[in-house]
Amino acid sequence: MTTAHVTCPLCEATCGLTVALDGDRVTGVRGDAEDVFSRGYLCPKGASLGALHHDPDRLRAPLVKRDGEFAEVGWDEAFAEIDRRLRPILDDDRDAVAVYAGNPAAHNLAATLYGPVLYKAIGTRNVYTAGTVDQIPKHFSAGYLFGHGFSIPVPDLDRTEHLLVLGANPLVSNGSLMTAADVRGRLRAIRERGGKIVVVDPRRSRTARAADEHHAIRPGTDALLLFAMVHVLFAENLVAPGRLAGHVTGVDDVRELARPFTPEAVAPATGIDASEIRRMTRELAAAGRAAVYGRIGTTTQAFGTLASWLVDVLNVLTGNLDREGGAMFPLAAAGQPNSASGKRRPFTTGRWKTRVRELPEVFGEVPVATLADEIVTPGPGRVRALLTVCGNPCLSTPNAQRLAEALGQLDFMVSLDVYLNETTRHADVILPGPTPLERPHYDLALYQLAVRNVANWTPAALPSELPQEWQTLLRLTGIVTGQGPEADLEALDEFVAATIARRGGVDPALAGDRRGPERLVDLMLRGGPYDLTLADLEAAPHGVDLGPLRPRVPEILSTASGKIELAPEAITADVPRLAAELARVPDGLVLIGRRHLSSNNSWMHNLEPLVRGGNRCTVQVHPADADRLGLIDGGRALVRSRAGKIEVPVEVTEEVRPGVVSIPHGWGHDVPGTRTAVAAAHAGVNSNVLADEILLDALSGTAVLNGIPVEVGPAAP
Repeated sequence: MTTAHVTCPLCEATCGLTVALDGDRVTGVRGDAEDVFSRGYLCPKGASLGALHHDPDRLRAPLVKRDGEFAEVGWDEAFAEIDRRLRPILDDDRDAVAVYAGNPAAHNLAATLYGPVLYKAIGTRNVYTAGTVDQIPKHFSAGYLFGHGFSIPVPDLDRTEHLLVLGANPLVSNGSLMTAADVRGRLRAIRERGGKIVVVDPRRSRTARAADEHHAIRPGTDALLLFAMVHVLFAENLVAPGRLAGHVTGVDDVRELARPFTPEAVAPATGIDASEIRRMTRELAAAGRAAVYGRIGTTTQAFGTLASWLVDVLNVLTGNLDREGGAMFPLAAAGQPNSASGKRRPFTTGRWKTRVRELPEVFGEVPVATLADEIVTPGPGRVRALLTVCGNPCLSTPNAQRLAEALGQLDFMVSLDVYLNETTRHADVILPGPTPLERPHYDLALYQLAVRNVANWTPAALPSELPQEWQTLLRLTGIVTGQGPEADLEALDEFVAATIARRGGVDPALAGDRRGPERLVDLMLRGGPYDLTLADLEAAPHGVDLGPLRPRVPEILSTASGKIELAPEAITADVPRLAAELARVPDGLVLIGRRHLSSNNSWMHNLEPLVRGGNRCTVQVHPADADRLGLIDGGRALVRSRAGKIEVPVEVTEEVRPGVVSIPHGWGHDVPGTRTAVAAAHAGVNSNVLADEILLDALSGTAVLNGIPVEVGPAAP
């Protein structure tokens, strides 16, 4: 019997786990009480790490499709097939090859470090990720305000006295764009020290139930509410940026933009009384230490970028940005933006646009809502080949059925994935990777968003019979650069390491004999702000505590002016579109999503411990709407949108406000050709069949997943 201390890679919380092993068998998983960040916290996802490791449906050899059927082959044969079929497409047009990276890629160190190397080597402008169904508006906003798309302030949960949460359910998501282990404990501590938690959400979510007050806003109107709060700050002389005053431009511009958005003007659209809006604003301004936090409910709507921007505008105007207990900028030990060169390279978007719908590039990617268009529309530049990395877009993207049909028109498709699922069933070659216990881990991206500065390295707990994913990605890089499937991986890795070292201003020789992610993380730590090495983290199996968040303005800023640019034209140009909503009378039903603590998108539904219990895949309907529509609790409803229709069990509940229905995302495991037995037995329905690829946030191209117009009625017997 042995014990391994690992960082859970299954969600954004980065909790420390203690894994008991009997040989290569996982016999138990518990929270690591000595972990410097999570202090023993454990959620159902972390407890399922053993089930994931032993899942009999996980792929353990490459698959190649022959005559419509998958066959296991050796690695050399799989790469030879990729070289044979992908090279001619690349030689004809680099943009004819598209890439899609899913959310699990952000929790995979190899994909985080070596995925971008492959994508750049392909040389395509058709790079898609789950970000445009998730978080790109926040990167857009942060980039223009602070200068870098990853300079995202997070609530200083451990010291705040007033937390305003919009469109987020961190007790279920474990934090999102806010890396925070044991959110429940941290929120409880706010109230225990006399603070207050206010939640704005169309549903009375788990977080809303634990808050001091809950406001059931109409979906898609968060930007109106936030602008009304900004209006009140100016109207009542409550603007007090404090020490930020000398580091901000555009305050007067924001004042003028906010004039039409009075509480009385926005109340009919938002469903929140004007008096309540004024009270919420006064309490926020009066709080000693306060933070405004908005998440997926605010980013996946028609005004996602404006809502993301206004969250930070409120934090700036109340003096709560970059101060203890407010919204602060983490200082990660490795991979920190703007840390090495000191050069100002102003953030910009729209450097290129998509071929069919002319949607803009943001943060190096284009909206996945138009991927099907790029495949099915004839003409020069048509996408003919697709590489998916740890993603399942046939469940997770808008009008998912249309995308699934489009994949059938590709000339070639490769997937890096551990499952034969709803998306990879369309692939010609599937390349699996090791389990989380068979690969090293460091949360490079998520520590950029942590509510406390920490660093924790996880070595591989078990050996793997499969190649490490960084080796697979470099071998693919060799193919797309014309070096063939037998490319010199050591030479490619040397090139990557030299690039990382140059960015950090360090000598690559300092990493010694290390290779792969271990070498890259060591070099990034050496070039980071804490004088750390990988050896330091290896000697600290429970992590290294680097202290609470600290003020970072002006050093964090890399805008052209060197200041917080509070009213950038790239964002404020969309304000007239929002102002037009003031004259619109809300009517009809709208659909929102929801999450569950035992789920993290589609790929975790094949683990028996995480799908136990009752059917979670229901449509939640308010009693008043159920009576009006003739729906019965436990019956079945037909839900329609412009994009499609689904039939789903009814759950009548007062947890959703009238006029709103809610269906969870990531389900719909009832399609043929997959090998996920547990997921198929708990199939549910794919709510993204209803998501409309035409409905987007105008600035970022992010899909509207909250506030989708739908019609609901009883299903036919």
